[in-house]
Parts: sequence; C-alpha cells; structure tokens
Amino acid sequence: MSDRSLRGMRLGAQSMETEAGVEPAPRQQVEYRSEDGESVVVTFAAEADVPDSWTTKSGKEALRVDGETPVLDDAKPQRTHWDMLLERRSIDELEETLEGQLKKLRVRRGEDVDA
Repeated sequence: MSDRSLRGMRLGAQSMETEAGVEPAPRQQVEYRSEDGESVVVTFAAEADVPDSWTTKSGKEALRVDGETPVLDDAKPQRTHWDMLLERRSIDELEETLEGQLKKLRVRRGEDVDA
C-alpha cells in the first residue's frame, strides 16, 4: 500500500512558479532622522508621495534628511469636550449639577443626605 501512496506538497502557501524574469516595482529609500540622532530608512514606491516626517519605532518624530523642514501652520487647536462644555455652562452651573448628581447617588446608596 505504501508503494501506491501519493506524494504531494506540504500544506500552506507554496507556489510552483519561479521568480525568473520577474522584475520588482521601482522603489526609493528615504532616510529620516530624529532630534536625538536616531536614523530610520523607509522604502517607498518610486511614484509615491513621500512624507516630510515619520514616526520611529520608539515613537519619536523624525524628519527627512534630504527634505525641507515642514512648515507648521497656525491652525486652531482641537477643541476638547471640556472646552465645548464650558461654552454652554459656567463653572457655577457645573458645580451645581455635580452636587445634584452626587445627592442622587447618595440617596440611591442609602447614605444620609444633608438638606
């Protein structure tokens, strides 16, 4: 019976095609450097728009070695939830609302509530 067994390939993604005659897409390597001297080389496609900055693996901002320093625009900072809340309510109103909610919580817990 072993002489009749079929021989095959292993399971998985294996191709029977060869890589002969296959030419990879044109690429470019761009070097970025952070303020503390950490260098990162990133490979992009030749026609890709290359960014002026890149975040390193350690989380630092790195700028292109051969590029220009990016111009920081004077955009408004993003408004937080707290900023929008202060546009609708004053601090006194917020404190009053907080006290009301704490009072409800204490009643629900069965604690003594001062009048």
